Amino acid sequence: MATPIRNVDLSSTVGPLEGMAGCSRCMVVFRWRTRVVGRAFLDVQDGRVDVADVLSASANLGADALRPWLEETVGYDERDLLGTPVYRATVAICTRERADSLDGVLRAVAGLVREGHEVLVVDNAPKTDQTRQVVERYPGVRYVCELTPGLNVARNRAIREANGDIVAFTDDDAFPEQGWLDNLVRNFGDSRVQCVTGVTLPIELETEAQEMFETVSTFAHGFRRRVFDGQRDNPIAVGEVGVGANMAIRRQVIAEVGPFDERLDGGMPTRSGGDHEMFIRLLSAGHRIVYDPAAVSWHRHRRTHRELVDTLYGYGVGVYAMFTGLLLERRELGVFKQAWLWFRNAHFPELRRMLLNRPATATSELRAAEFRGCLHGPSAWLAARRQRPTGGLR
Repeated sequence: MATPIRNVDLSSTVGPLEGMAGCSRCMVVFRWRTRVVGRAFLDVQDGRVDVADVLSASANLGADALRPWLEETVGYDERDLLGTPVYRATVAICTRERADSLDGVLRAVAGLVREGHEVLVVDNAPKTDQTRQVVERYPGVRYVCELTPGLNVARNRAIREANGDIVAFTDDDAFPEQGWLDNLVRNFGDSRVQCVTGVTLPIELETEAQEMFETVSTFAHGFRRRVFDGQRDNPIAVGEVGVGANMAIRRQVIAEVGPFDERLDGGMPTRSGGDHEMFIRLLSAGHRIVYDPAAVSWHRHRRTHRELVDTLYGYGVGVYAMFTGLLLERRELGVFKQAWLWFRNAHFPELRRMLLNRPATATSELRAAEFRGCLHGPSAWLAARRQRPTGGLR
């Protein structure tokens, strides 16, 4: 049964949520004007959610949900610093043979060209010219063909091609809201901030697989702005920093820390991990990364069970491949602690359930797939290193 998604603006009168006949629950995204301040899953009765239930859920959001109201009342925004320069940004979309979804993304971001920013599509190892044909329908959007396969290869090509001071990445199955780019870029007023991520919510929950992904591996890491500081925080603990589908990076920092590791992520045996490895490198160099939920993007999760299992398997491969590279090339012993914590929190409960011969849970198959991926991660990294010995790094 599909889970409808409803937005509720707490700055105006709140009413009941209706028009959900046949649904058992809905996802409510709470906002203060355009700012997302929280979400909740509420039961649907007779196709509606009563206003009392909506208000009750909003009351449980916590003090952080009051922050936008307070900032508006006193006229304060911690991102606005005196002397902040005006940045021109490049929005980069790395894609491969997904013309239909790319068209929707371009509809969402093409207007940024009129605002003086740049939109760049990197077509990674294409088999057809469909991506080029879609891009040609959007005046001012640049098209670049990168023949070498790999998501991080495409990301590096985007950075080399970009004219903007800031390069903001979005996926070909993600749909940024109006104001997304501005809310990312405003955080770069702090010269110590080299990367900014935003909150990514599901654009639809129409299948069981999409529901399960949001349960097991959501892209939403809270609704409070957070600053991760490499001089204070553990640089390897980047699980809450954000995701590459909603990420902006200061272009000049690449000259210091190096490009994305091309042995990681999509198109390589490692499957994923390229964004998190870059986060680790930035924090290890002492820089700051900001997670700002004001930068909202919507993502279309995989719709089928088979795709979901494969995705979770790929996440396991990527994380432990990344750990393997950090250990072998940088002698980063802290990966042992992070690997143990992930195993203890995500996989040990499932392993214990199996050993005790207890019934499977709704997430058992997914956790098992992810764990299989973890076991394959080290060999996947070694295979990727044989393909690209340096991974594009200096």
